[in-house]
Amino acid sequence: MAPILKLVAQRVALSLLLLLMVSVLIFAGTMILPGDVAQSILGQSATPEALANLRADLGLNDPPVTRYFQWLWGALHGDLGTALTSGQDITTAIGSRLSNTMFLAFWAAAISVPLAIFLGLLAVRYQNRWPDKLISAFTLTSISIPEFLIGYVLMYLLAVKLRWFPSVAMINDSMSLGQKLNSIALPVTVLTLVVLAQMMRMTRAAILNVMQSAYIETAELKGLTMFKIIWRHAFPNSISPIVNVVMLNLAYLVVGVVVIEVVFVYPGMGQYLVDHVSKRDVPVVQACGLIFAAVYIGLNMVADIVSILANPRLRHPK
Repeated sequence: MAPILKLVAQRVALSLLLLLMVSVLIFAGTMILPGDVAQSILGQSATPEALANLRADLGLNDPPVTRYFQWLWGALHGDLGTALTSGQDITTAIGSRLSNTMFLAFWAAAISVPLAIFLGLLAVRYQNRWPDKLISAFTLTSISIPEFLIGYVLMYLLAVKLRWFPSVAMINDSMSLGQKLNSIALPVTVLTLVVLAQMMRMTRAAILNVMQSAYIETAELKGLTMFKIIWRHAFPNSISPIVNVVMLNLAYLVVGVVVIEVVFVYPGMGQYLVDHVSKRDVPVVQACGLIFAAVYIGLNMVADIVSILANPRLRHPK
């Protein structure tokens, strides 16, 4: 096997092993939660016979190891179980919710990634001058404020006072693309402000590190403009750490939208998870946790593989 294929295969195998370990933690964490699932479904007035029958129907009397492997086998075949509170198939219910979350994350990434790279290049071009200081101050301020607070402030200013956008980000299939974008404008803005700082500062730091190399000095002696040096020489050679931080933030856009979806009542995975956590719907919590973990681990695996492909020193470690 070629060295590059071997490295990629190792990353994929490690990611699958990590996902397996995370699935064990997710299942164990939901099992040790206090309270009785059957009692929470039937209520306090349920008879002991009704509770016993429901526990038997749900398989709660089986050993935890047996229940885990049954759940894992079903998840591998696309069967995430049935919601205890509504009786709906979880896979079907999550399908539309996951597409809504991906729609929100896509537009946030489409704005934040190019903007972060542009601001990082701009900060390097005007290093230690007022554009660099202004960009750094703005991005550090945005990342220092809790995201829910940014959401409520923007909601008050842009939705309540100015009435530019709706305060509740509700979308459905009957809406046009323009209506959907208008509806998600506020949550997309909040997500962009939250992830912008890390990507911008990593872009700036990675390019500045490359700018100290000897070939950059050679390019300067050739008389190339600073912009051409940064764009043609520094940026391509600093792509590996930039890709890593971009992928990490993309994972956050999918996994970390729970707070934003709750603030704006957005019908995505985060809102779906919070609704069923309050109802102690264990199968839904397990399914959402597994999907979030798979997305996060998968994007990190992609970041590792892209870093290996982009960096010759990683492709040939010896």
